[in-house]
Amino acid sequence: MRVDGRDEMPMAEAEMPAHRADSAPGRVALLTATVALCAGAGLLGGALSAGAPAAHAAPESVSAAPGSTPGMLSGTAVAAETDGLDPLLATAYEQAAAEAQSDGVSLSITSGYRTPGQQEALWEDGIRTYGSPEAARQWVLPPEESTHVSGQAIDVGPRGGAQWLEDNGNRWGLCRTFDNEWWHFERVTLPGMPCPARLPDASQR
Repeated sequence: MRVDGRDEMPMAEAEMPAHRADSAPGRVALLTATVALCAGAGLLGGALSAGAPAAHAAPESVSAAPGSTPGMLSGTAVAAETDGLDPLLATAYEQAAAEAQSDGVSLSITSGYRTPGQQEALWEDGIRTYGSPEAARQWVLPPEESTHVSGQAIDVGPRGGAQWLEDNGNRWGLCRTFDNEWWHFERVTLPGMPCPARLPDASQR
């Protein structure tokens, strides 16, 4: 349109933003605005949750088997947990874990068999942490003395599961062995018999 000899831009075109919608920058701006509006309206729940922080994701190690209660152990998880353990201890734990699951209690092994190298690293770290071998022995033993290295011990969690095992574990011969370690269990009695008195800590063994 010409007005007074000048080319006049039509009103609709004159009011258009500098970044046209059909240009690359314009498409980015339009997409950004659309995502923001949809997110505010709660329309992107599934898509946005895919990028949620890892801290909100379910731990891979506690995946529930189909039809089981979330957080409970599947048979595959139990088998992996007991690798390297004494067969009698492994069987006792598997039976106890199955019973715990039927009672609705979450129970898992947090540390089972350890190689001598793994135990040596824990032993050296204990000395650094507690200041001397004598002090460290209350919490960790050298490889040649550790029942984890010999496959005769398990550490379990969470705290509620450990308490359940302390209360019921003697049915399978499993007992908490140290006063200062609520998580540490060994097969130290015959199934169905009472557990022996606990030691104050590992240094008293």
